[in-house]
Amino acid sequence: MRRTLDYYFAPQSPWMYLGHARLTELLQRTDTEVRVRPVDFGQVFAVSGGLPLPQRAPQRQAYRLVELRRFSEALGVPLNPQPRHFPLSGDPAALLITAVATHDGAAAAMRLTGAIGQAIWAQERNMADAAELAAVLADCGLDAQRLAQAQDADNRALYAQHTREAVDAGVFGAPSYVVDGEIFWGQDRLDFVERRLAA
Repeated sequence: MRRTLDYYFAPQSPWMYLGHARLTELLQRTDTEVRVRPVDFGQVFAVSGGLPLPQRAPQRQAYRLVELRRFSEALGVPLNPQPRHFPLSGDPAALLITAVATHDGAAAAMRLTGAIGQAIWAQERNMADAAELAAVLADCGLDAQRLAQAQDADNRALYAQHTREAVDAGVFGAPSYVVDGEIFWGQDRLDFVERRLAA
């Protein structure tokens, strides 16, 4: 029986970006189905005690930059720890990914998610800007009408539903991977995800 993994993330998260290519490869190698679930972590933090980056203690903010550099170097994934357009709202990209997942499937949504992460963290592009999102959408070979569909009431409701599902699953940070109800938080837990999928 084919396994399923729920992928909860914020599209603007550098940790999502650092783990995304490895997750994609892992899913393909293990023939695991993925449910692509960008969520509103503002809502998640409100019930889980998390804080948006600007509100975190200076020590935590400083150490985050150290860790981003470490993982970027260790994984060979290019990343600017302080890109020009960050912090930024993740909602426009999250809504677009949700629409693509609905209309084009999980593989297309995964491809777009990776491209958005790269655009923010390696190319310093503004992924809260509709024109920039349209360009990335085109680069991924996806239909331009997804931008309009992203703003539909049904798509917004689905985004909100995925956020509620994340909260119900006990998710509190991004990215989180859920397999058979078990949460794995952080791109540095992908080895454990692989072990769980193999069990």
